[in-house]
Amino acid sequence: MNKSMLVGGVLGAAIVTAGGAFATYTLVDRGPKFAEVLAVEPVKETIKTPREVCREVTVTRQRPVQDSNRIAGTAVGAVVGGLLGNQIGGGNGKKIATVAGAVGGGYAGNQVQGRMQSNDTYTTTETRCSTVTDTHDKVVGYDVKYDIGGEIGKVRMDRDPGGKIPVRDGQLVLTQQ
Repeated sequence: MNKSMLVGGVLGAAIVTAGGAFATYTLVDRGPKFAEVLAVEPVKETIKTPREVCREVTVTRQRPVQDSNRIAGTAVGAVVGGLLGNQIGGGNGKKIATVAGAVGGGYAGNQVQGRMQSNDTYTTTETRCSTVTDTHDKVVGYDVKYDIGGEIGKVRMDRDPGGKIPVRDGQLVLTQQ
């Protein structure tokens, strides 16, 4: 056998083998190169952050009562009422008017002192604090509905893929390079 014939035969076999491999590869990899994205829905998580809010508040308080039984008001009222009652009438009428004036004046003095004590107030400023919660939504992923060669599927991704997802060997390529 001739050397050139041998080289030609080997070279021809190599070309036929390579051509067959190329044809088989193109037939095997006939699937789609991209999956069409049909819908993208962000997946959100609510983040709650508590914080303290303080404000100054004006507060009105009643002063402590010195004479809770209102003895001073009753006594002063009785004396004044007795003096006024003593100015009326004469004889036994004068005595009755004095006693009635003292009793009425005592009662009136007691009531006046009670009103004065309840209106004896003072105003201060206090700091009042409360906890409020701030909330905001954080996107943690995307639920993606896609169509690959007529088959509808769904996958969760860490990013919005846009309109297409790359496909390699019939599988979605979900990581960015």
